[in-house]
Parts: sequence; C-alpha cells; structure tokens
Amino acid sequence: MLTQVFDWAHAHPGIIGVVVASSLLLALAYAALIFFAITRMSPDYFVRDNASLGSWRHRHPALRFATHAVKNLLGAFLLLMGIAMLVLPGQGILTMLIGISLLDFPGKRTLEKKIVCHPSVHRAIDKIRQRAGHPPLVLPK
Repeated sequence: MLTQVFDWAHAHPGIIGVVVASSLLLALAYAALIFFAITRMSPDYFVRDNASLGSWRHRHPALRFATHAVKNLLGAFLLLMGIAMLVLPGQGILTMLIGISLLDFPGKRTLEKKIVCHPSVHRAIDKIRQRAGHPPLVLPK
C-alpha cells in the first residue's frame, strides 16, 4: 500500500510541489495570524469581566449578525485546526485558544482562563508578546 503512495507521488511531482508550497504558505500565514491576534490582545483581557460593547459592530442589526456569524465560523475553523494540531505540527493549544475566544457559548470565559493559566500556554503567549514589545498577560488569580 505504501509503495503505491510513493509511486503515485513520483508520477505526479507537480501536484506534490503545489501541495508542499501551499502548506508552507499557509503555515507562514497562520503564524502571522497567531502573532497578530496575541499581540493585539489587551494584557488584562483575562481578568476583565466582559468585553466592551461600544464597538461599531453593535450599531446596526445586520452588521451585528454578519459579524457574529463570520466570527463564529472563523472560531469553529480555528478550534478544529487546533485540535488537528495536537497531533500535527503547529501551535495546537494556542490555535484552540484563539478559536475559542472567537466563539460565543456559555462558559467561554471560564474555559479561556483555564487554558491560558496552563504554564506552557502562558509562557508561549508571553514570549510572543515580549518579541512584539508588549507587556505580558495579567492572569486571574
């Protein structure tokens, strides 16, 4: 069975090249997305009771619905990608945390706090924030 896979890959080098190049491009784009999301996060995000509701998306019902739908779809996608990255290369836990932060469901803040308080996750986030020149996260007690 494995020899058939290798034979197919040898017979289709163009497809393999496109898949490898696409994977590398997606990995770079994803790393940039994680870096952007973590550095844009307020240092006190996890100790505040709730997010501010005064943003522009809360002014019009259609815009609020569209933003809510897109945000939840992106969150579900990132959560699934994070779960896959637990066994594949990538930052699985951080990806799941970003996905969860985009989703809206009861108990979300509690789950976010539990994940971010894990020492390895907190260290990774603070390392990214330090590289960007931002202060470390303030964790709940």
